[in-house]
Amino acid sequence: MENKHRLKYFSIVLCILLIVSIGNVCLPQKFCTVPPEPVTVIENGTVGVLVATVNTTEKDVLLALTENPQDAFELKGFELILRKALDFEALISENLLTVRIRCIKTGLKPVTLPIIVHVVDINDNPPTFSRSEFVFDVDELMAINASIGIVEASDQDSDLLYYSLDTSTNKYFRLQTDNYPNILIQKLVDYDVVQKMTMLLYVQDTSFQAASSKPSFTATATITINVRDIDNRPPWFQPCTKTTVGMAKICYNLGYRARVNLTEKQEGPLILQPGPLFARDGDKNRNDHISYKILRGNEDSIFQIDEKTGNITMTKAADIAGPMTLTILAFQVSNLDQFAITSVIIEVMKKSRNPPRFERERYEGYIYSNSGPDSMVLRDRTSNRPLRVKARDEDFANGVNPDIRYEVQYSSYVNVTTDGFILLKKTVRTDSFALQLRAVDVATGESGTTALSVQVLPVVGIQAPAEGYRAGDLALLGFVMAALLVLCLIVIGFLISRLKKVNTSTFKCFSPCLEFPQPTRQPRDSMQFTNDGFQNEAEASRGGARHVPDRDCRLDLVHVVPRSRAVIWERPRHCSSCGHRLLTNHSLTSNPAVHAMSSKNTEKKRSILIKEKRRDDRQKSVWFKEKEEDSSEVHVDIIPATMDIMLENGQDEGTQGSLSVPRESHMDLGDLTEMLTQGRLSQQTGDGKGNTDE
Repeated sequence: MENKHRLKYFSIVLCILLIVSIGNVCLPQKFCTVPPEPVTVIENGTVGVLVATVNTTEKDVLLALTENPQDAFELKGFELILRKALDFEALISENLLTVRIRCIKTGLKPVTLPIIVHVVDINDNPPTFSRSEFVFDVDELMAINASIGIVEASDQDSDLLYYSLDTSTNKYFRLQTDNYPNILIQKLVDYDVVQKMTMLLYVQDTSFQAASSKPSFTATATITINVRDIDNRPPWFQPCTKTTVGMAKICYNLGYRARVNLTEKQEGPLILQPGPLFARDGDKNRNDHISYKILRGNEDSIFQIDEKTGNITMTKAADIAGPMTLTILAFQVSNLDQFAITSVIIEVMKKSRNPPRFERERYEGYIYSNSGPDSMVLRDRTSNRPLRVKARDEDFANGVNPDIRYEVQYSSYVNVTTDGFILLKKTVRTDSFALQLRAVDVATGESGTTALSVQVLPVVGIQAPAEGYRAGDLALLGFVMAALLVLCLIVIGFLISRLKKVNTSTFKCFSPCLEFPQPTRQPRDSMQFTNDGFQNEAEASRGGARHVPDRDCRLDLVHVVPRSRAVIWERPRHCSSCGHRLLTNHSLTSNPAVHAMSSKNTEKKRSILIKEKRRDDRQKSVWFKEKEEDSSEVHVDIIPATMDIMLENGQDEGTQGSLSVPRESHMDLGDLTEMLTQGRLSQQTGDGKGNTDE
């Protein structure tokens, strides 16, 4: 027992000594150390950056890399340096790398030191979509907020991604959230409005709203939406008028009309207005097969309808006049719930014996090249009378059918009125055009046609407004007008100079005829005049024809010559002696009768009163008198036609008369001569009363 205790005591002492010995041996070998905590290195960091430093307490220590992940590090002395940039996404393990360095000292046991390197990930990769374009098929009228698909992107940096739809290309769809790209419907899609849409989806590894100093990367994907047409509309009879009731679209038809003759079966399909009976699927892209059926109005089975085409034919003649209404059903063969109903009104009437017929088989019209819209087509080239077409119906007594309407076929240039006048719709750019006119009896549907050819005439003498006048045209016009003005001035000057020469030569040539002989016994100046009527006095006394001077020679004015004589000037007349036409009075020296009468008249002071009955039952009188106080003054009094004057002469025989003076101030010298001649004859053959005209 005692020996056992001794042995145990001895073992403990031996262990203590062993531990102390080991400690003394190991302590001298801790001559190299490194930082115990991990060292941080940024992804894609700068090459040559210091990673860690090896500390040593001894000299002549050698360092060596025993483990170098990706060959990314190197030793420069006691410093661990980054040899190349590290890619976080390329690391096989996690973001920790272990680098081992071996310290060697002569006489000491080598030491291996581990260095833990932590690689920090940075945002250096953009997000990516699995493909660049995504295609989705969507039914029209799909419910709002229904999902059509999810389009996600991935990012190697494992950052949170943000999504957005391009608002300029999208109004029917939206995203559920910015970080969850579930595409939802936000507005009903109608196939009739849009059949295909394309929009852009953006993704970004940073928020769209928040500003960040971190680098940001984006990606884009194209999303194509194909809209499918669903069977949501019934058949639509054509033609129809579209309208909208809420979100639903309908197209209503006003029905059809036809005419058949009484007691006559019409062969072939009935001609319907406004067109053949036809219905099509209201869904554009489906075109489901449509079938037709007569529901009501065919009790006598006069009509039948083709289930596939909708053509209505007659099985027998109608025996009752009046309208018949058929109710027609059109339905989809694949979906009987989609159907539509319309009506066909058939007028049963007595047959017309004569269709409308134009008065002419062919018409010709004319228009001018500058004719504008609403201008009438003319019937001929030389007048402005409009062309009028007319159709007759021999079923009427006067041929006028009030139900006839005119139509234009095969032309867009003209319209025709209900009265048959042709009006232009637009300016014509061709030399001529042809068309066909149709006269339709709206009551029976019968019609007649005629041809019309229209020729375009150039505008004569009128310059086209579009061309205007050029400066050269105005200059030429001014030159012509100036030349005409100069020519007119030359002609006027020549005529004036010629007239002056003629007056001067005439006066010199006939001056002897223009002189009055001065009476020798006349105590004072008196007025003299020559009356050609006395030249034929002898013939008048013997009953011969008396010559009456030309009545165109009128007394114009009295020229007063102071202190000599008064000369009565006349209008131009012919000289009875020489035959020339003169401008002044003159005395005839070759006529003795004239001299005798002139001498007699100058011996005494007298007054001359002349009265003449004109052809137009007017009377005119002229009163000549001289004043005793001054013989140089001569007065010619024109007595008005409304005044009657009674003249009495106390010294000689009394003469009285009611005188009427003509309205004009000039007296015809021939008239005066004739009256004087009648006065002398009255003296010779008078009744003895002794009346004398002074």
